[in-house]
Amino acid sequence: MDFKASELFILEKLKKELPPNLYYHSFNHVMDVLEAARTYGRLEGISEHENKLLQTAVLFHDSGFIIQSKDHEEIGCEIARANLPNFDYSENDITTICGMIMATKIPQTPHNILEEIICDSDLDYLGRDDFWEIGYNLYKELEIYGILTDEREWNKLQLRFLSSHTYFTKSAKKNRQPKKEMHTQKIMEIVSGYK
Repeated sequence: MDFKASELFILEKLKKELPPNLYYHSFNHVMDVLEAARTYGRLEGISEHENKLLQTAVLFHDSGFIIQSKDHEEIGCEIARANLPNFDYSENDITTICGMIMATKIPQTPHNILEEIICDSDLDYLGRDDFWEIGYNLYKELEIYGILTDEREWNKLQLRFLSSHTYFTKSAKKNRQPKKEMHTQKIMEIVSGYK
């Protein structure tokens, strides 16, 4: 498995082909999730091989946005299946990678530790200091796609999402849950102020 070559391939593809109006599901998001996944992989004690599979899944997890936002996870798996054999990934490895990509679909449904790590990495920002800034990027993206019309609607959506979201790994529960609860409380206060 040539992880480095597959990484160069998909990063170049994302840079060139992701639509410019993806303020949230952008190249920066992929790099942010990759950094979180490396941290959680280390904290959760996964093997070197599992770490490479995890990082590959992260790199491909939103590649479907190159084509469209709807069902982008399935499309990301198709892109992975079409390209990873060129980098000597086995059929088993690709199946594991696609399992991780599909686990990130909302609502998240991880079935093993690698899927739990990618899910927690994908939504790591919910429990971080840059929550408001990153959330605003998602709001702008959803507004452009006609999914939201104003900030009031956005805050209600965020509150529902944060209230139903759960971290899966011990590391994320310890490191991100407390701050996520603070953000949830703040949005609850904002929403309760609406008439």
